Amino acid sequence: MTLKALGLALAGMVASTAVALAQGAAPKPAIVYDLGGKFDKSFNEGVYTGAERFKKETGVEYRDFEPQNDAQREQALRRFAREGFSPILAVGFSQKSALEKVAAEFPNLKFAIIDSVVEKPNVESILFKEHEGSYLVGMLAGMASKTGKVGFVGGMDIPLIRRFACGYAQGVKAAKKDAEVFVNMTGTTGAAWNDPVRGGELAKGQMDRGADVVYHAAGGTGIGVLRAVADAGKLGIGVDSNQNGLHPGKVLTSMLKRVDNAAYSTFMDAKNNTFKAGQVTLGLKEQGVAWADDEHNKPLITADMRKAVDQATADIASGKVQVHDFMSDNKCPAL
Repeated sequence: MTLKALGLALAGMVASTAVALAQGAAPKPAIVYDLGGKFDKSFNEGVYTGAERFKKETGVEYRDFEPQNDAQREQALRRFAREGFSPILAVGFSQKSALEKVAAEFPNLKFAIIDSVVEKPNVESILFKEHEGSYLVGMLAGMASKTGKVGFVGGMDIPLIRRFACGYAQGVKAAKKDAEVFVNMTGTTGAAWNDPVRGGELAKGQMDRGADVVYHAAGGTGIGVLRAVADAGKLGIGVDSNQNGLHPGKVLTSMLKRVDNAAYSTFMDAKNNTFKAGQVTLGLKEQGVAWADDEHNKPLITADMRKAVDQATADIASGKVQVHDFMSDNKCPAL
């Protein structure tokens, strides 16, 4: 073979390889979870569920890591990047600064983050309208409450969790105008996501004041909330994943934040070569949030409750009803 012919052959091989890659070679996905662990039965576990669905459907394996402290986030993201993983999904707002650094260092890799915005050309930022889903479960709480007093237990005291509380309070008062809503936050550090004992104590304090329905947005801490409420014969409301089955008949519903779909779509888009950087926000209209309706809470949801929440869902999705977003002004008219 002449040098010219060899050169043409090599050029053809390079071109063929480039085309194959452009058409979507198998991705090499990885996940760095938020504090609390992937089996928190809530936020992280939702992401895990979506990743498992992707693996089952495609046969593509993924790697994941559960950080035990803040410093490990950046270390894990950079390690995965150095090993060529892409896309790499960062779970939780706390990973923003770490991802900004790592994404800039590896511009040819794909990254995504849930619950924050990283403005880099290789990062997809996935946000949710938690206030819209919280409004729906608030309506159910207001209609189910016999005392006219309900509670909310948040994890880390940040605007994002205040958004849950505000949407919930609006829904409660849409159903029962004079209802009282108690709000407590667990703490101001990442440890607030994984303290079920403290969660139970806060729930008991609210029930002592008359609350007979308590909603949590507290990750692993919320497991203690739901247990305390069930033990007291009251009703709890789960969050992120469907937690109705943790205490059947004692969990009124769960506010579903479809982080499972976010993880699944991120990985699938990378596989199909349709991954797009930028910001996406998922609310009721986009089916990014919802309320859990299954055999475990069916006896608790009356026909009137279902009718009311179905109407509210349609009205919010269409824009007829606007749920105030705490994060727009750090204020909540319903509290």
